[in-house]
Amino acid sequence: PLSGAVIVSTPQDLALIDARKGLNMFRKVNVPVLGIVENMSYFICDSCQARHEIFGHGGARAEAERLAVPFLGELPLDPEIRRRSDGGEPIVAAAPDGPHAQAYRAMAERVWAAVSAGEGQRKTPKIIVES
Repeated sequence: PLSGAVIVSTPQDLALIDARKGLNMFRKVNVPVLGIVENMSYFICDSCQARHEIFGHGGARAEAERLAVPFLGELPLDPEIRRRSDGGEPIVAAAPDGPHAQAYRAMAERVWAAVSAGEGQRKTPKIIVES
C-alpha cells in the first residue's frame, strides 16, 4: 500500500507551481502528503566556504507552511552528491558521517516518524461491483 508522498522542489517559483500541482493531485486521490523537500537549496563554494542561494531560498519551506504540510529539509546543490549518485553510490553510503548524509538521514527520520505515527494511513477504499 502507498503510505504517502514526498514532494521535492527547487526554491524557484516555477518549480513550486509544479510542486503545488503534484501536491494537489495527491490530495485529490487521497494520498497523504508527508512533506516537502527543498532540493538545490544552496551551494557551498569550495574556495571560500560561502553559502550561495543560486535559485533563491526558502520557497519550499514557505510553500509547506502555506499548504499546511511538514517541511522535511533542504539539500544543497553539490557536485559530490551528483558524482556519487551517477556512480551508483549514494552519498549516505559514501560519506555516512558527512553533512549531506546527515541531511538525508534527518529527512528520512521525519518521513519514517510520520508513517509510523499513522499519518500516511488512509481508509481502504470501498469497491462496489455491480452486475
